[in-house]
Amino acid sequence: MMTTTPEAILTAAPTEDGDGVKIQRIHDFNGRLDPFLLLDELKASAREDYIGGFPPHPHRGFETLTYLIHGGLTHEDSMGNRGEVHAGEAQWMSAGRGVIHSEMPLRDSEGLHGFQVWVNLPAARKMDAPRYRDVHATEMVTSDRDGVTLKAIAGSWIGGFGTVEGPLPGIGDGAAMADVGLVPDATLAIEMKAGERLLAYVYEGSLSETLTEGRMAVWSDQDRVEMTARDGASLLLFRGMPLREPISHHGPFVMNTAEEIEQAVEDYRAGRLATPPESVA
Repeated sequence: MMTTTPEAILTAAPTEDGDGVKIQRIHDFNGRLDPFLLLDELKASAREDYIGGFPPHPHRGFETLTYLIHGGLTHEDSMGNRGEVHAGEAQWMSAGRGVIHSEMPLRDSEGLHGFQVWVNLPAARKMDAPRYRDVHATEMVTSDRDGVTLKAIAGSWIGGFGTVEGPLPGIGDGAAMADVGLVPDATLAIEMKAGERLLAYVYEGSLSETLTEGRMAVWSDQDRVEMTARDGASLLLFRGMPLREPISHHGPFVMNTAEEIEQAVEDYRAGRLATPPESVA
């Protein structure tokens, strides 16, 4: 079996975020990944490369889903939430109209390997109240069939592995996420809805000579996408319907217009970003 030819293959670039955390990043705020915006891979064994974590910082207008392969993180936010997740678990946060939060590595972690995806919110929901949820390993649903292991984290997945529903009903405007493992020569088949976009990020092994570790394939408007692992592979899948709305982005704020970005910056500087609108003078 051959891998369905993607419309694009993107390569993660090294960068830093938070307090000097080393990450690999793929991002596009021009709609090529719509409804997704950004994927960070955090992978570090040296403490100085990750232990500073992500001190308090703001978000508005989108959702984040953080998923761990190794290590642990604590979460605290301006809503009063505090959570802790470990390997195989996830943290979901919908920033909505505004939240300030931190994500800090557990001090007893021997290395950190995880991912954070940014998912856009439609204009009608960008100013909703913020929400948060930890997703623990016992909630995850996994299918293991014909050399394909698929763990559904969010949304529903249909393919050669059957139908698998994640503990999160969806992220953003109904998008889905899964963690997949393939043995050598195994084929993963994903059924798609009309108009959907599918992303596959390889974090270990390879699917082909061009789709190797640290690269993301993008497919749109396919009924079915098939991927065959050349040497065995581990990958994250993301599936969602493009919003096809204007994107205005500045740092931790993703809105639809430059004026809305200016308002977000002003609200943050004035201490209003994480305050319910009805409480703002």
